[in-house]
Amino acid sequence: MRQRVTEGTIAPEFTFDTPDERGLGFHAAIAGRMAVVYFLRYMGCPICQSKMAELRHDARTFAEKGARTFVVLQSDPDIVRQAMEGEAWPFTVICDPEQAIFARWGVAPGNLLHYLAPSVLLAAFRASRAGFRHGVKEGSELQRPAVFIIDRAATVAVAHFGRTIADVPAGAVIAARLKHVRKAGR
Repeated sequence: MRQRVTEGTIAPEFTFDTPDERGLGFHAAIAGRMAVVYFLRYMGCPICQSKMAELRHDARTFAEKGARTFVVLQSDPDIVRQAMEGEAWPFTVICDPEQAIFARWGVAPGNLLHYLAPSVLLAAFRASRAGFRHGVKEGSELQRPAVFIIDRAATVAVAHFGRTIADVPAGAVIAARLKHVRKAGR
């Protein structure tokens, strides 16, 4: 595991696959634009499915503020493609089944306490109640999330590392932080 990516550092470059394309470069993909990068567990995780449903709305808000949205999952591209069922999502899913990108950015798994925290149980209950069901398990079940805002110069402007597997800031919080980064001219 590498050291955590911190605010003020250049976002690490990496090559990635999406459900439809292979061998893309991250810096080329952001190409001088701001970006919001979410690290979530995997496609079969109900909490992650719920967050991605929210991101379908939030990514459009982020785009209005000049940012492209990426979601890094520990999932195989075929599993993500099947889950998308031909639907176009307003964000790019980066498939990292070997968890190499997670490691490069210092996004580490937690322990059993991070998995069974009351906030996680509540998030799992809400996701289940909203109709999200557990699918194929991939990667680390204990993987914690992270969210980064990358400025136009490919510098990490905001870094949030989740304390539990459900600790992901609300879209409104990220939108407000994006507005601040944009106003700062970054």
